[in-house]
Amino acid sequence: MAADGDPKTAVSAEERVAALEHENAKLRKINKVLMDRVERSMDYQGNAFSLFQTAIVLENRIRERTQALEKALRDLERTNRDLSIAKDQAESAQTLLREAIETISEGFILCDADDRVVLLNTKFRLLWPGLSDHIHPGMPFSEVARRALELDIVEVMDSAPGGRPTVETAGDWLRFRMRQHRDPGEPIVVKLTNGTWIQINERPTKDGGIVGIYTDITQIKVAEARQRERELAEKSVLLQATLDTITQGISVFDGGFRLVAWNEGFPKLLDIDPNAVTLHTGLEKFLRNPTIRAQLLVDDDPETWRDSLDLPAVLEHRTASGRVLEVRRNPMPGGGFVSTYTDITARKRSEEALRDSERRLRLITDAMPALIAYVDSDRRYRFTNRGYEDWFGRPRDEINGREMDEALGPTLYRLRKPYVDRALAGEPVTFEMHLPTEESSIEYAHATYVPHVARSGEVLGFFALIQDITERRRAAEALREAKETLEIRVEERTRALTTLNEELRHAKAEAEQANLSKTKFLAAASHDLLQPLNAARVFAGALQDRRMSGPNRELLNNVTAALEAVDELLSALLEISRLDAGVLTTDVRDFPIADLMATLAAEHAPLALARGLTLRHVPRSCVVRTDQQLLSRVMRNFLSNALRYTAEGRILLGCRRHRDGLLVGVWDTGIGIPPDKQREIFEEFRRLRANPDRRGDNGVGLGLAIVERIARRMGHRIVVESTPGKGSFFGIIVPKGDRAAVPVARRTAPTRARDRVAGATVAVIDNEASILAGMTALLKGWHCKPITATDTESLLAAVDSAEVVPDVIIADYHLADDAIGLDSAAALRAHLGRPVPTIVITADRTEEIAKAVRDRGWHLMTKPARPARLRSLLAHLLAGGGVGGEGEG
Repeated sequence: MAADGDPKTAVSAEERVAALEHENAKLRKINKVLMDRVERSMDYQGNAFSLFQTAIVLENRIRERTQALEKALRDLERTNRDLSIAKDQAESAQTLLREAIETISEGFILCDADDRVVLLNTKFRLLWPGLSDHIHPGMPFSEVARRALELDIVEVMDSAPGGRPTVETAGDWLRFRMRQHRDPGEPIVVKLTNGTWIQINERPTKDGGIVGIYTDITQIKVAEARQRERELAEKSVLLQATLDTITQGISVFDGGFRLVAWNEGFPKLLDIDPNAVTLHTGLEKFLRNPTIRAQLLVDDDPETWRDSLDLPAVLEHRTASGRVLEVRRNPMPGGGFVSTYTDITARKRSEEALRDSERRLRLITDAMPALIAYVDSDRRYRFTNRGYEDWFGRPRDEINGREMDEALGPTLYRLRKPYVDRALAGEPVTFEMHLPTEESSIEYAHATYVPHVARSGEVLGFFALIQDITERRRAAEALREAKETLEIRVEERTRALTTLNEELRHAKAEAEQANLSKTKFLAAASHDLLQPLNAARVFAGALQDRRMSGPNRELLNNVTAALEAVDELLSALLEISRLDAGVLTTDVRDFPIADLMATLAAEHAPLALARGLTLRHVPRSCVVRTDQQLLSRVMRNFLSNALRYTAEGRILLGCRRHRDGLLVGVWDTGIGIPPDKQREIFEEFRRLRANPDRRGDNGVGLGLAIVERIARRMGHRIVVESTPGKGSFFGIIVPKGDRAAVPVARRTAPTRARDRVAGATVAVIDNEASILAGMTALLKGWHCKPITATDTESLLAAVDSAEVVPDVIIADYHLADDAIGLDSAAALRAHLGRPVPTIVITADRTEEIAKAVRDRGWHLMTKPARPARLRSLLAHLLAGGGVGGEGEG
């Protein structure tokens, strides 16, 4: 507001006075001109009437002008009077405004459109001690904020505890404050160096200025701090009382690995001096003792022990006093971890006593000249003596825990099943049996099945006692055979061997033919099954780029998800078949593991983020020697399972040193796997129950079966560790490589990524009309110009008719009449007389086709082709990326 009244009123009155004065001067000038004119036109020798008439006219005109001038003077006088009244009212209003602002209990400041101070009250000056003498109207607000920083009035929150803010920090605070001031929104809180807290509410005015209210909220902040301290103290007392009532030892370390809580059992069970355990004791102090470091489950490698604390762990440890502890460590969501220590000495002694009793019993049964076994009600072997091991030719660990039909085989089990049924029904059974096995000297045996009946009458299983009667039966058989002539026996044996050899030859020929038929069937199936699926994927991709209603978009998403599931199942089945057929080739070489880990982490990080999970990877500068592509397949399966079976928490991708090389694996905090299921998950179509919130995301149950076959093919070992409800670890041990054998990576200048798909001309050749229709719709949706054909001749004719050189060629490998897309693409390139980037799409995943495409420097995609992958590859080629390689469909 102006100090001399309303600026608009003052300006209007001055303009009006100036206009009136200008009008008056104009009238005087006109009057003078008229008088001169009359005087010049008068005829002094004329008659008196003419002079009189002229005088009358002049008098009338002078009277009119005089009246107009008087009216203008009256208007001017009235305007000056109104202006004086308005000025008095403005001064009175300004005085009232200042008095009203001074009565406000909060600080008040008003800035104009140029962000200069116009008005402020005394309370505002009092809120900024030492700054009041530096503030005056007309001063820029930015200068007020800067002076507050220079006089050390504002406390800037700095990351360095206890230190004065650096110039950069103060500058950052000033820029933040001015952004909030120019674009005011929610209230902000500022703390002063004298301990005062001020809440600032700023709002824009209609003329572009800023009005601010500054409220002292120090008492509120102090009350809140005291309330938090009381609550924390009460919680701390309650927590300590609760911890002290627990018989286990408990220790809690915060995110800075400092001890923040423990109970009496912690130093007692760990044999630590209680006086050495104090609040905020650093973990490093405890780690100086090797025994305590082992009990805390910390890795000996100082570079990795901090990372190892982010994962749950369980360990049994024996202390120097002979006490056996079960140590469990679980990370906390906000950082740090909690360790529990349970004394299981009595339990371990009981287990040791039971094991000792079992050893004694086993010594007795192993010494007996018979086969002794115990089978439970589920028909699983639970105990076998050494005789069983010798009979099977395998250690007891591979027999015990397996069902009878699995251990014996279907033929032998079918012969024993009636007797097993009777024994499990509670009936003792005795019978003789023939054991046609070449791995044991026992051919005939006398078996006795004795049921194991509980006090409740329930049959828990049965004991099997098998005695060797081979010698007795062989003696009887020898007496019987002695009655026959030697010629008959020789003739019979000769005919039997001749027949057997003929059958073996036929069986071998049939097996070879069956294997060849299987290979041909897989090649045909991979093409014929994936052709319609490829067309469906292309049509779905074309629809994705079109506008449609919400329900139709949801239906399209469901169709795409179904096609993804079919694609995953067929790809897995074909890969299983290739692995079982032994046609998979390997490319073993030395390469750094860090590149592969970074690529896998970048691929799966968006998926983890979309599911609300945290994916981390720990880089290692190690070199391994294996097939990089096969190792990447294994790790992708591990990551996919971790994402599928982890509802919340984190996933860690990393590697550790191992005595046999390098252990590369994935840790998760998922649902875990029961111990009895950890072998079954590597079988085909074995799946665990995934997260119930992600229906339809259970996979097809072939991922780990593929992993097991790849590991067996490469000679690597799979490692699985899991705790139900806590998480799992899946890893593979790969041999270390030679760093000197790693080729030096070629550096390429970074190029600016730019999608050049729109407007490109793409030549497509495929013998399937549905594929061509889908590709046409898809490419037009990307604003491309497709040229399609079903054979080489029509392709050349279509290109000549279009009178344009294609930017990219897309060719299906298998065409009609045994033609191949490689020849058609080569013919078009020769016809054009220039190289054109080429993409070959095929459902055949053999290495021969992949090598043929790579040798030509072209790109390979496997069916069903994914539209997003195809668009990305087109953009890459059109941007100048001409190096061929193998892609995924």
